[in-house]
Amino acid sequence: MSALIAITPLLVVFVLLVAFRWSAKRTMPVAYVLTAILAFSYWHVPSIRIAAASLKGLLIAGELLYIVFGALLLLFVLKHSGAVAAIRDGFRNISPDRRIQAIIVAWTFGAFMEGAAGFGTPAAVAGPLLVILGFPPMAAVVAALTIQSTPVSFGAVGTPILIGVSNGLSNQEVVQNFLGTPGGPESFDGLLYMIAARVAILHGVIGTLIPLFVVCLLTRFFGANRSWREGLAVWKFALFAGLAFTIPYVLLGVFLGPQFPSLLGGLVALGVTVLAARLGVFQPREPWDFPPDTAWEPEWKGDLPPDDQSEAPARVPLWLAWAPYLLVGGLLVLIRLQPVLNGWLLSLRWERTKDFLGTGIGQPVKIAELPGTVFILVSLLCIPLFRMRGRAVKAALGESGRALVGAAIAIVFAVPMVQVFLNSEVNAADLASMPTALAEAVEHLVGRAWPAFSAVVGAIGAFVAGSNTISNMTFSGFQFDVAMRIHLSPLLIVALQAVGGAAGNMICVHNVVAASATVGLLGQEGSLIRKTLIPTAYYLLAAAVLGCAACYW
Repeated sequence: MSALIAITPLLVVFVLLVAFRWSAKRTMPVAYVLTAILAFSYWHVPSIRIAAASLKGLLIAGELLYIVFGALLLLFVLKHSGAVAAIRDGFRNISPDRRIQAIIVAWTFGAFMEGAAGFGTPAAVAGPLLVILGFPPMAAVVAALTIQSTPVSFGAVGTPILIGVSNGLSNQEVVQNFLGTPGGPESFDGLLYMIAARVAILHGVIGTLIPLFVVCLLTRFFGANRSWREGLAVWKFALFAGLAFTIPYVLLGVFLGPQFPSLLGGLVALGVTVLAARLGVFQPREPWDFPPDTAWEPEWKGDLPPDDQSEAPARVPLWLAWAPYLLVGGLLVLIRLQPVLNGWLLSLRWERTKDFLGTGIGQPVKIAELPGTVFILVSLLCIPLFRMRGRAVKAALGESGRALVGAAIAIVFAVPMVQVFLNSEVNAADLASMPTALAEAVEHLVGRAWPAFSAVVGAIGAFVAGSNTISNMTFSGFQFDVAMRIHLSPLLIVALQAVGGAAGNMICVHNVVAASATVGLLGQEGSLIRKTLIPTAYYLLAAAVLGCAACYW
């Protein structure tokens, strides 16, 4: 009964968004109110704790909106500086084929940004870049969300493993008893590295086909012929691009640990695929394009101002146009890997928000560490770099603010709903928290078939929390305990949890709303989720097959 009640808010979100095609800004307030009512009436969570969880959610929502604003500001600064036209022309010179452009921008460049920053940064960067190239905004978001899978488990220099799994397993008696056993690691750090190696191998096998999914989704839903075959026509380049990322990704994950697979794998893949496209390797005979924008369906279009409103100069050198994005990537990597700088940023946190209303629920304010700060800093540097006039800067700021407003309502209700859901473990009904109740019910139903469902639990956690890190933090200990009780490899089961948590990012409401906001596409969240459900289902099914094969065969 607890599981059935706990899943109700998630079903409401899914049904209203996907079946009834409500917008997220209508759906999420309903979901938040329903979650709060269930937490108070069935779990008997104290009202002060619900309020504290909601305050934490509002703070996290503010951080997410800050990242979105930074990405939007950089986009509009580039637009009004003339850099947008140069970037568009540069990619067209690499390949006029939209399928190839999507693979390079979304898959390789997006994977690098995920490895450097996490926090949904790839969608905030790759989506607008694809729109710059002439993609329909909805097509750009679908491509950007689909790649939010394979690189995610090692995003932000390994945060989902080093923070998520680590916190989920630390101080757990069952984990301590496992250390030092035959075939097991000798230390906790060794445990994390062994889990990371399995995560890398699972993602490497499954994720190699993600570039092919990207192009097939584009040709099927946004092409003039609505054809899967037109996407499959570039299978050679898509598979090549997949392997260009997953081979170094697996090697780095197995031999160096969780910090570098997405970061360096994405960088290698970006260089290799761009070179291959320039040399004409595995290129299709006939380039593919979207239909003319006059034939686009209304739901494909965003509401951002068109380029022709810009007062940009006629031409910006290509290297200069790309300099802001390269600077963003470089600064994000520097922040993550430079201990002195990282420590200084940590010291800028405002810790007084770590305990709301005396409940122990809190979230330190960490604006200096967020990718949004890097976006805004680089945007400010672009003003003298491109010699922008005051009118152009004012236009960029105004357009960024107006585009942000549409996303605010959905995110301001979505994140507090998640926090109430996650923080329901302290209650007078003596029940497990809502997510734990769901996971325990799945365990009781499936028993020894758990390897087929452990990734699904991770995906549910990411769908709710909007984060692979939080999903791992919430469920890793539970997954480890289940594996030990049914005599399966806990390393593999926790790895499946991390893989599922990454896959759940493709349909997470947070990510969908935030990515949509960066291209001016709001109100179509249900339509987006219906499309990204296809690669999500593939990912979870493939993880289930691999998990069962590894455990039993």
